[in-house]
Amino acid sequence: MEHGPSVVSLAIVVLAALLTPILINRLKISFLPVVVAEIIIGVIIGKSFLDIVDASDPWLNILSTLGFIFLMFLSGLEIDFDAFTQKSSGQKKSKVLKRPLPNTLMLTVGLFLGILALSFLFAFTMQVFGVFDDVFLLVIIISTISLGVVVPTLKEANLITTQMGQIILLVAVLADLATMIMLAFYSQLYADSSQPIWLMSILIGFAILFYLLGRVMHQSHLIRQLNNGTMQIGIRGVFALIIMLVALAEGVGAENILGAFIAGCIVSLLKPEQDMVHKLDSFGYGFFIPIFFIMVGVDLDLPSLFSDNRVFILIPVLLVAFLLSKLLPVAVLLRYFDSKRVTAAGFLLTSTLSLVIAAAVIAEEIGMITNAESGMFILSAVIACIITPVVFKQLYPKGENEERTINVTIIGNNQLTVPVAHSIAGGLYHVKLVFHKNYTDAREKNTENLSFHEIPEYSEECLDAINAFDADVVVLGANDSNINWRVAQMAESHGVERIIYRVDDPAQENAVKDSGFELFSTMLSSKTLLRGLIESPNMMQLLSDEETSIYEIKMNNYRYDNMMLRDFPFTGDIIFLRILRGQESLVPHGDTQLFVDDRIFMTGSREYVEELKRELELY
Repeated sequence: MEHGPSVVSLAIVVLAALLTPILINRLKISFLPVVVAEIIIGVIIGKSFLDIVDASDPWLNILSTLGFIFLMFLSGLEIDFDAFTQKSSGQKKSKVLKRPLPNTLMLTVGLFLGILALSFLFAFTMQVFGVFDDVFLLVIIISTISLGVVVPTLKEANLITTQMGQIILLVAVLADLATMIMLAFYSQLYADSSQPIWLMSILIGFAILFYLLGRVMHQSHLIRQLNNGTMQIGIRGVFALIIMLVALAEGVGAENILGAFIAGCIVSLLKPEQDMVHKLDSFGYGFFIPIFFIMVGVDLDLPSLFSDNRVFILIPVLLVAFLLSKLLPVAVLLRYFDSKRVTAAGFLLTSTLSLVIAAAVIAEEIGMITNAESGMFILSAVIACIITPVVFKQLYPKGENEERTINVTIIGNNQLTVPVAHSIAGGLYHVKLVFHKNYTDAREKNTENLSFHEIPEYSEECLDAINAFDADVVVLGANDSNINWRVAQMAESHGVERIIYRVDDPAQENAVKDSGFELFSTMLSSKTLLRGLIESPNMMQLLSDEETSIYEIKMNNYRYDNMMLRDFPFTGDIIFLRILRGQESLVPHGDTQLFVDDRIFMTGSREYVEELKRELELY
């Protein structure tokens, strides 16, 4: 009886994918990125050593190709396009800054252009000295930065929301986008294809069409209903988008990974719920992508690679080019940060992997480089990925987020603002109460966590003089709505993250909501309180009692991302009541996982809640 292709090689690769993260965890070699470990395991079981995997196995070829496609999709999905439109945080003071930052987007674009220029210089120099001839390919390989290494490293160090973390991330995003586009043009220029390059515009046109269609479907009530249970229409739609764009990319003569990358960018622009992103990560990094990276290692033939004397020239030269092309442009940041942070940032930006592998594989497929040269490029990327995250962690100063306090500025002096200022001041909250010169209560004195500031008028000059906008939260609580509106506009222009606006006039509510401010209505609060006292008197007592209050914490600390509550390291006088995740409201259990952006509701002692707030919110 005839049998189909053997699945023995597939079983070995899948088993290797299962055991690799377990070995990393048990051997406590956390400095090694999992994808690099998977390549190393592939080298061990592949043709370089044990040779127990058949690299020509059709099962492995299909799954490895799917892994490559899904890796490029997730690379596009990781790009946060909101970063290009965020306002500069240069107005806000920071203890790590020597001077205010300029526009962050312009700064990072300048840094990437510097990286690109130096990459061309190194590539041209290597051609002149006969190290390697293909300048275009070298520019792509030297200038690319791996988001797959940068993002997890920043998350692990809890730096992704800091000013330096945002700069590193945005430079990596720009490099990922630009080098992906360059790689698409490279393959189109040198591939043996009869398709004209202008056909790629068809792919862009369909991408825009799919994005517009996705926006309509994303807001559809029917689609939301079908997104539960066994239907999972959102996941089905994403896979359909990937396959259609991959097929279109191949149809116009481009590489299939370009279609996958564009699909990832489209999904990112549609702002999917965090739960869907976690599901897509699970599909990719749980099955397809490990097979691809292990097969990269299986295909590496190290004995024949090191028999070529060029390996001892090309790999060291590439590593130097990787490092200097990032360190030299990043030196501009010495105007704003200390040398340790800047040097560490340069090393982290040197990490490169996915697109180097993509470029090497594509260049080999179209006959521009040999198998040995492809192996040299991949090996240099692996070495860079092993070294640079370790150096970054050693160099970057520890404890940037240790002093976690929430600075609150309250505008106005009245029977509402003064008691609230007194009640929250202390521990986690540092409060400034700002008032007009007609304030007459001389009994109020400044304390460590509560300060009173009398100003002649609510002008930007007077408020800047007392650093009123150097705050995480600004509360507009004055009795005069005109004052509240003027100061709210000033706070927004200074980049204050949260602006809480007191509204007494119902006619003003819509304007406040349209401006994006958080609304507080004394009239609505009074109605809610009275209704609560009538319907649920014990519940209102619970909410108003400081010892049994219900608190809300937003989970911003990536260290606890994906952690089960039973493994949560904090114990004490506290009970988790509810977790809000997107549109879902979850009752927490021991096996409930915490995710970044979750809103956690809890009750317990105020001191312990404030300790948790410092740890999870990372203000």
